[in-house]
Amino acid sequence: MHVPLFPLNSIVLPKGRIPLQLFEPRYIDMLTRCLKEDRGFVIVLLREGLETNSMAAFYDIGTYVRIVDFQQLESGLLGITVEGDYKVTVVKTWQAPDGLNMGDVEALLMEEDLPVPNRLTELSVVLKALLRHPVVSDLNMAVDFDNARDVGWRLTELLPLDKQEKQRLMELQDPLERLDRLHVLLEELE
Repeated sequence: MHVPLFPLNSIVLPKGRIPLQLFEPRYIDMLTRCLKEDRGFVIVLLREGLETNSMAAFYDIGTYVRIVDFQQLESGLLGITVEGDYKVTVVKTWQAPDGLNMGDVEALLMEEDLPVPNRLTELSVVLKALLRHPVVSDLNMAVDFDNARDVGWRLTELLPLDKQEKQRLMELQDPLERLDRLHVLLEELE
């Protein structure tokens, strides 16, 4: 599947939401095409460079997202909210003439649907606290606090972790392995 790639200093995972502000012509054109064709794009984490740099390097695993809301912001910029659909691996990249990063992507298998183990239920408590923050609660994310995959995905997005660590957590395909790693990281943060 050929899709636009949107390198950011943030990640989003399936069912997660992230607000974006678009001002570069290449991204406004991308948004117009996505809305017209009812398609999404892929958010990939920047490895090096800036979000506004057309030569930025990014990771090969990202998330296919769809636009769930858009509005004109007071600043005059276009604001959109996207929601993660599924994780992908980027198998080939190139740049369009307007500088937009494009890629061929393949969907990764959906992670297993597992319950949060009793020994890790405190992670659900931490997530509930994070979701009460006004900026996060405004995103209206549906979360199953008993589901290891959901809890791990949301904590990976919301915890103040190093971006390389976030990418490592994103790339894991085992929800329980992700929760175990998050548990260790939380203890280190405390």
